[in-house]
Amino acid sequence: MPRPTPARTATHGRVGIVLVSHSQELATAVRSLALALTGSDSPAPVAATGGHPSDGPGISAVLVAAATRRVDQGHGVVVLADLGGAVTTVRALLADADEHGLPFPVRFANAPFVEGAVAATATATAGGDLAAVLDAAEEAYRQYKG
Repeated sequence: MPRPTPARTATHGRVGIVLVSHSQELATAVRSLALALTGSDSPAPVAATGGHPSDGPGISAVLVAAATRRVDQGHGVVVLADLGGAVTTVRALLADADEHGLPFPVRFANAPFVEGAVAATATATAGGDLAAVLDAAEEAYRQYKG
């Protein structure tokens, strides 16, 4: 399948990405880094969500669901989470996707948070489909740093 041109991608939408962290500041910083590294004036939609509505660290399923709906452009959404409770919350949301009004399809990436976010954002910005964006995020585990 030919790679979409930037104009076609912008017109027809792209895969959305949601970054879920226990800290809104961390999620926002990872989002900023991922978007900056794409070097694109028209990047894929990326939402950062973290913290708990009571203004502390934690995860809010309501905020994650809202972020997922916000980035949906009809081509699917890939969600990345930092650790522990974020992973549990995302899995529970996806198990009851209809109940939470999540768009379809939504995939949860088994990926490192920062590297996966950068790879997913770059691939989605380039017009990759849902499978390609998910694969790019998960492939980040294989980056040897030794």
